[in-house]
Amino acid sequence: MKEIHFYQTESGHNPIEDFLDSLSSKQAQKVIWVLKLIEEIENVPSQYFKKLVNTDDIWEVRVVISGNAFRLLGFFENEKLIILNHAFQKRTQKTSFKDIKLAETRKREYLSRKD
Repeated sequence: MKEIHFYQTESGHNPIEDFLDSLSSKQAQKVIWVLKLIEEIENVPSQYFKKLVNTDDIWEVRVVISGNAFRLLGFFENEKLIILNHAFQKRTQKTSFKDIKLAETRKREYLSRKD
């Protein structure tokens, strides 16, 4: 079973909580449902969770509700612990380079604090 944690900046800011707070209650419920699915199922279908190619081991949580696509990016700290560090509403076919770079930067910052 996997465990999902939300990234916090050094100053205590939590971008994932801010993102969830910006959603409607129905949208937030769907995101939480997908996160629970990822934690509980061993082999999560790629429609909900997949590794992004050509990245520094960044994974993408995928949520679609009422025609709106939302993405939460993060990484595995170990084989069972996922750290989600960036979230956004997806408006184009591909996940933007800027969003991936932000997730990679936050990953490096998080891991450097752990050392």
